[in-house]
Amino acid sequence: MRTLDRYLLKEVTETWLAVTGVLLVILLSNQLARVLSQAAANDFPRSVVLSLIGLTSAGYLTVIVPIGFFLAIMLALGRMYHESEMAAIQSCGVGPSGLYRPIGYLAALITALLVWLSFWAIPQASARAQQIRTEALQDAQFGLLEPGRFRTFGGGNVVFYAERVDDNGILHNVNVFVDRSQEEESEGELEIWVATRAEQRGAGQADQMFVLYDGEHYKGVPGRGDWQITQFAEGGYPIRLGEINGRAGKAGMKPTRDLLQSTDPRDRAELQWRISTPVMALILMLIAVPLARLRPRQGRFGRIGFAILVYFLYSQLLAAGRAWIEGGAVPEWFGMSWVHAVAIGLGLWLLSREAPFRARTVTVPA
Repeated sequence: MRTLDRYLLKEVTETWLAVTGVLLVILLSNQLARVLSQAAANDFPRSVVLSLIGLTSAGYLTVIVPIGFFLAIMLALGRMYHESEMAAIQSCGVGPSGLYRPIGYLAALITALLVWLSFWAIPQASARAQQIRTEALQDAQFGLLEPGRFRTFGGGNVVFYAERVDDNGILHNVNVFVDRSQEEESEGELEIWVATRAEQRGAGQADQMFVLYDGEHYKGVPGRGDWQITQFAEGGYPIRLGEINGRAGKAGMKPTRDLLQSTDPRDRAELQWRISTPVMALILMLIAVPLARLRPRQGRFGRIGFAILVYFLYSQLLAAGRAWIEGGAVPEWFGMSWVHAVAIGLGLWLLSREAPFRARTVTVPA
């Protein structure tokens, strides 16, 4: 590798690490606030919080790494143009192809990293994070009930209260309120269970049962007088955790081999999205080199705003293509390929606007 290639590679690599680190810290702060808010609401232990922060933050890497690489090229080459280093480099006979060569080494490494992240690491991390979150919610919502404290289940539709608990785990003076107003054909019914004692079976599991003894069951619509009142010696009310497990089959958590064998439009769209991530990094490199060129006396950050706009439009068009594939509006091969084609066309157009570089031969008089 030539000295100039090593210099360019060093400048772009250092800038990429710095930009990626800053973007990661910004997104981590946002993710930290979300996880802490969820942990406070559900009484997650510290180990769960740390695991969720680490696993969910991994998903940001496929977003941060390409944009960090794109901005790193813009900033590194922009500094060279601003400080007239690029004029000296071009005077040595180095054209655009000479700039792509050292940057391409870093691009190959980043592309390999994105392939590993998109196809293997992030789906596994997302599935593991969902599993930890589900188990933590089960423990928090379906652990042993505490006396003197209202506990909600089923998304807030079921409220449980017990006045006290004895040494045998039997709950005394129990009240259960069930809101069925959101269910179909319920007509806004409300159920109230009042029992002298109760026990909890299946604590800590996704499905459990409250067994109530010696009480009354009220069922009716608030404001109406036709309530049903039933006295019972023993009654049971099941509680299930179906709403938390409902996201287990999300396409983003599935292994790539399952996506390859699936015909579901959502799975095919997810597969196209994973392929697009490393492809996007290479195309952004194509765009960044000519886009980084500055006019004389133009500030080194003069084109950063336009670069961010290019990335934003690129990513949003990819998201639109993904949505079209999921909805079956366009064929799978067309859903995202046209976005990459437009981006490649933009890069080639920017290159064509570069003045053709010709190496000059200087004759030294004898």
